[in-house]
Amino acid sequence: MMTSSVVGPPPVPPRRVLCIGAAVLDTLFRVRSLPMGQGKILPYEMLQVAEGMASSAAFAVARLGGHASLWGAVGDDATGERILSDLGDSGIDTSGMTVVQGARSAISTILIDDEGERLIVPFYDQRLHDTVRQVTENEISAFDAVLVDVRWPKLALRALVAAGKAGKPAILDGDVAGEGVIEMLAPAASHVVFSQPAAERLAGTADLVESVGRLKRKFEHAFISVTAGENGSLWFDQSGDIRHLAAPKVRAIDTLAAGDIFHGAFALAIAEGLPIEETMRLSSMAAALKCQVFGGRIGAPTRAQVCDALRDWKVRVSQEGEHIELSR
Repeated sequence: MMTSSVVGPPPVPPRRVLCIGAAVLDTLFRVRSLPMGQGKILPYEMLQVAEGMASSAAFAVARLGGHASLWGAVGDDATGERILSDLGDSGIDTSGMTVVQGARSAISTILIDDEGERLIVPFYDQRLHDTVRQVTENEISAFDAVLVDVRWPKLALRALVAAGKAGKPAILDGDVAGEGVIEMLAPAASHVVFSQPAAERLAGTADLVESVGRLKRKFEHAFISVTAGENGSLWFDQSGDIRHLAAPKVRAIDTLAAGDIFHGAFALAIAEGLPIEETMRLSSMAAALKCQVFGGRIGAPTRAQVCDALRDWKVRVSQEGEHIELSR
């Protein structure tokens, strides 16, 4: 089925999305190619930016016209101060962040090559997540949707449960995580959007269509989707069919944070009550536009930029029973 779509401007007042999870100071190095072994590699561009899965998703929410709040943890160090300042200056409400005495803030070194692929070396101090705040239904009721990543599972679970009790969308960024983390969080989520590596690992198959079906059978209560980079996104719709949305064709400069931008756009669209196909189109285009800009989450587009791109995008949506074209 060939369709085009234009997602309009955000509603007024803006919808409120709470993002929970990673807040990291990333040092990005742009290189011609990723290293194949030991030695020295010289970058030709460099920048530092506060991001991480939940943080980048929150930035996407803000860029797309929503109100973004972030709950995460930093240490009581200069890096933590930089993270809070950077994210706050980016339009994210960081008043709910936790500053942990005696802990080191998360940092990461990332190499990004000319094909847009990356090599990531992260460091997380486990003390950041030793203490978990209480999360009440009343507290969550102030938000229109909750999005959690897998980096702070105990807090994520409390927030998902509270969101369910409050009748709010409880969205899980189903990325690769430690043993049992997805299995703990997904039963409390209303929506789970998996990365391809996490889906393959959990479903036990590299076949994307089959993985969506297996994951839906595993988590029957939830909306299930898998994002797969240049292979677009797949989801299990209300009619019981597996749908596929081809990815926009772009020249990828930097894929870092593209999945996070997808999740932030998805959470905002769900909070706004957009139909699921419109939600997937908006999210896919936001992620694709980000890939054209070096700098991790800094490349997240505005709502106007996404709407302009959607006007020119002839979207191919296919479903189970039709040929779903995927790269090998």
